[in-house]
Amino acid sequence: MAKMTILVVGGGGREHALVWKINQSPLVEKIYCAPGNPGIGELAECVNVKQNDIDGLLNFARKKSIDLTVVGPEDSLVAGIVDEFESQGLKIFGPSQKAAEIEGSKAFSKYILDKYKIPTADCIVFDRFDDAKSYLKEIEYPAVVKADGLAAGKGTFICETEAQALTAISKVMIKKIFGDSGNKVLIEKFMKGEEASILGFTDGKNIAYLPSAQDHKAIFDNDEGPNTGGMGAYAPAPVITEKMFARICKEVFEPAVKAMALEGRPYRGVLYAGLMITAEGPKVVEFNCRFGDPEAQAILPLIDSDLVEMMLRIATGKNINAHIQLSDKWSMCVVIASGGYPADYEKGKEIFGLEKKFGADVEIFQAGTKNTESGKVVSNGGRVLGVTAVGADFHSVREKAYWAVRKITFDKAYYRRDIGMKALRHLKP
Repeated sequence: MAKMTILVVGGGGREHALVWKINQSPLVEKIYCAPGNPGIGELAECVNVKQNDIDGLLNFARKKSIDLTVVGPEDSLVAGIVDEFESQGLKIFGPSQKAAEIEGSKAFSKYILDKYKIPTADCIVFDRFDDAKSYLKEIEYPAVVKADGLAAGKGTFICETEAQALTAISKVMIKKIFGDSGNKVLIEKFMKGEEASILGFTDGKNIAYLPSAQDHKAIFDNDEGPNTGGMGAYAPAPVITEKMFARICKEVFEPAVKAMALEGRPYRGVLYAGLMITAEGPKVVEFNCRFGDPEAQAILPLIDSDLVEMMLRIATGKNINAHIQLSDKWSMCVVIASGGYPADYEKGKEIFGLEKKFGADVEIFQAGTKNTESGKVVSNGGRVLGVTAVGADFHSVREKAYWAVRKITFDKAYYRRDIGMKALRHLKP
């Protein structure tokens, strides 16, 4: 088989991790990434095409005879990039537009969960502000308010009081802080438990599972403050025991994949299940139609199998082997963000320390970065870097990740200092 030319769509930390992993495949000769970032540029050729410019990406893929396109961001998938590429005879890894609606609309996701009796929180969907406002007087608190559409991980509000819930639905439906993603709002019963996530590759029938992970969504330590796109993750998540994993497969993944096929939306790609591990068992918080970010930065270093082979089989409609060779190590990623994120923050801060030698068991995945004309790497987003450490012992992995984080800095850099503390509660000292 001739070696392949791959195009990765996206330019964040998740895409850097994907490029890093794809680069390890013996099947690959050349990688392009659109638009990429400076870190990705060390492994792939970055292309000045935006991730949501589907026509531009199509033209580039045809021009360069791309053998396989791998899509990182959810907005490109929800916009239908897979359908457009496949209509032109191009191989692409990711779910179709109809399948990607499982993330693109939380109301649709709830429809699937309820219809096929997949465990989740009780929920009512509203498309009128006044109706949602009236309902707030009838429910118990805390409660959860969610924007229906894509919101870059920031569309969920945990509300302790009716006043907080009213503020949340006003932001979503009246102020339209997420644009049309706030045309509908979901009001959910609060679930008590510990959050974790599992991802699986699926060809629409068979499922190959990746290591469990735990994201840290809130901006501040102890899960306080507003939600972000994710401030760090570790894998595997010890809250998901072997017994719990078996339940998740049987009660969540298998019925969800079967449900999408029955709905005429066969799901082919990577499916992300955000879960609440409750006293009653696993319950679905959300589905995502792509790799998590920063979960990808923690999970991908633990995979020993060749992902390109798996992605190509799914992209060409073939059945996959429902087994991925996984490392027995631990991994942890700490996100370094711009001060002020997820609200207003400054860009263009020079990043110091990237040139240091961190060793083979530490990877620095760049997210919101860019090069200046003078060749300096500066901040260019809310989440700037993901520092990932891998090792045989979680305690040393956590120490190593924070050791590396402290060697990198830029003006007003911010990171949580408690990533991984939840895992320590489940592990022996």
